[in-house]
Amino acid sequence: MAKRRISDTEGRAALAEATGPAGTDAPRTVRAMAVRFLLEELAERAPGNSVEVRVPPFGAVQCVPGPRHTRGTPANVIETDPDTWLALATGSLSWEEAVAAARINASGSRATLDGLLPLMRSAR
Repeated sequence: MAKRRISDTEGRAALAEATGPAGTDAPRTVRAMAVRFLLEELAERAPGNSVEVRVPPFGAVQCVPGPRHTRGTPANVIETDPDTWLALATGSLSWEEAVAAARINASGSRATLDGLLPLMRSAR
C-alpha cells in the first residue's frame, strides 16, 4: 500500500474548499490537492493493482484487489474529469448517474467503483 502524501488535515481543508460554495472557482492547487487526497483515500480503502483510476491532469492511482498488470496500459481503467471525481467521491453524484451521463470512461471487466463510493460526504 502506498504511503499517504497529503495529511488528513490538509486534504480535508482542500476538499471543503473545492466542494464548498466556491467549488469550481477554488484555486487550481486546492482542487488538485482535493482530487489527489480522494485518490489516496480510494487506494487506502481498496488496496490493490487491478484497476487504475485516472483524473487528469491531477493524478492516478491503482487500486482494487485482483490481478496485477505490469506493463503497458492496464486492462481495467477508469478515467474522469476532476469535477466528476469530486462529485463521485463525495456522494453528490452516484456511479450509476455518472455512467448514464457518460461522465466516466471505463474499460475492462473490473473497471467499476460501484460500492466503493462515496469516500467522504460533501459539505454541500
